[in-house]
Amino acid sequence: MRTKPRKPTRLKALEGRLDPRYASKNEPKPLRSGAPSPPEWLTPAARSFWDAVVGELAAMGVIARIDFAVVQIAAEAYSAWRRAEEVVERMRAADATTQGLLMRMPGGSVVANPAIYIAASARRDLLKALAEIGLTPSARAHLEAVPDEGSDEIWRKYFPAGDRRG
Repeated sequence: MRTKPRKPTRLKALEGRLDPRYASKNEPKPLRSGAPSPPEWLTPAARSFWDAVVGELAAMGVIARIDFAVVQIAAEAYSAWRRAEEVVERMRAADATTQGLLMRMPGGSVVANPAIYIAASARRDLLKALAEIGLTPSARAHLEAVPDEGSDEIWRKYFPAGDRRG
């Protein structure tokens, strides 16, 4: 039986749950290389997703260039989910009887709309990828964003004026 994947030390530290006694002493630490660059082949929806989340992750210090694949997976899952939902919405508008839930096949049989399954699968993939990089509401609820001391811009963005902990 597989166990739950280990959480990266950086995320444990942000959650305030890093116990030095149990911290991995040999965990590889990516270089502070900045955020990964988006690949040219992203769809417009995937690129919009990329632009929206990568800057925030970089500001929190939880992403590096080597994390590009998980962000690409999340961006493409987001794009696929949106496209499938748009197809379902068009079918819903065109079919007052089944609201796009069912389709009549050329042979006359009625089947469940495959776009609904595609949307659900993409949504599951998206949520898994988001959880990997700490971008679900439940993952964020466990984070405590304490940026580096020298980063006044991040303090102003994430904390109200005058609330400087450290």
